[in-house]
Amino acid sequence: MRQQGDRLRRAVRKLHLWLGLGLGGLLVLLGLTGSVLVFYPELDALLHPEIRMEGTAPPDWDRALETVRAEYPDKPGPWRFEVTGRPGAIPARYYNPPEREGHAFRPMMVWLSPDGSQVLRRDYWGEYAMTFVYDLHYRLLLGTTGAAIVGWAGLPLLALLLSGLWAWWPRAWSRDSWGKALRFKRDAHRQRVLRDWHKLAGLWGSLFLVLLTGTGVMLALPDESIAVLGAASLPVDPAPHVHAVESGSAPVRPSQAVIAAASALPDARLAWIETPPVAGGSYRLRMQVPGDPSYRFPHSYVWVDGASGRVLAVQDVRQAAGGSTVNNWLHPLHDGSAGGLAGRVLAVLAGLVPLALLITGWLRWRMRRRKVPAALA
Repeated sequence: MRQQGDRLRRAVRKLHLWLGLGLGGLLVLLGLTGSVLVFYPELDALLHPEIRMEGTAPPDWDRALETVRAEYPDKPGPWRFEVTGRPGAIPARYYNPPEREGHAFRPMMVWLSPDGSQVLRRDYWGEYAMTFVYDLHYRLLLGTTGAAIVGWAGLPLLALLLSGLWAWWPRAWSRDSWGKALRFKRDAHRQRVLRDWHKLAGLWGSLFLVLLTGTGVMLALPDESIAVLGAASLPVDPAPHVHAVESGSAPVRPSQAVIAAASALPDARLAWIETPPVAGGSYRLRMQVPGDPSYRFPHSYVWVDGASGRVLAVQDVRQAAGGSTVNNWLHPLHDGSAGGLAGRVLAVLAGLVPLALLITGWLRWRMRRRKVPAALA
């Protein structure tokens, strides 16, 4: 029985070795880019001083919509305004701009002055530094194909992490076995020091890396994830059917839609305002209710008719089905924001762990290939 266990452990170690050599570079790429993206709005603001403006008055959403409609008359569709909750520029975005037709995802990004009266900056997703890093992390710059590659590659990456934990796990539950497994020999041979660094970095990072990898798989493969959740009796809520009046104009101003949404979800924080197109339709306001872990992209919505100001539908995350609740936690767990600033810092540190693991693992493998005596291993 002991021999059988030793053979299994050797097989797991070999699996861990070859998965690490084959996929370790991808894990490092995803880890480093993920660390950068944890604070990507803040880093983007540092790179673009023209949008670092302070305002004392609350944002003027009505003027902001008037400004972008006048500045970009070739874009009559919906605009989305982010409610950051902080003084400063107003971020806005326009999906599917005609000048970027043919790209899978290339919205036009605009930043307006705090009073909404002027455009401070215009850019396109994927064409400036932070969104380039985002596309590299999420889709390897390969569009939907890249997202699928990242998602499916996450499964062997999980096997890489779990096989390393299995290979390390002490054979016995005695104090000596666990003490040996956790010990760091500072004055040992270089190969033993490398093994200890690899071991302890992997142990510290494994919990976070498994969480980040698992949530990353589900984010990259949403349809497959929904199917798995459904098979586990965790259904996902369908989007409500909203029937707005297409009046040829949207006489209801954004500020009025905000008031209507606040009456529908009075304890919620406004996060995004999506306007109707010029032809008419409905506002969609994205709201964060108490208990929703996602600050930037919460999961409650209020639809307001653009012609009458009437509330058409409400989607309150507190009444979500089990699968929707799981999905709602994926992004805030993946970027650490569910844990506030401390969680985000931990996510940054966890993203650096794969680089340490790849370097120490590769150096130790190279030394073993040079036939360092087994007694020193």
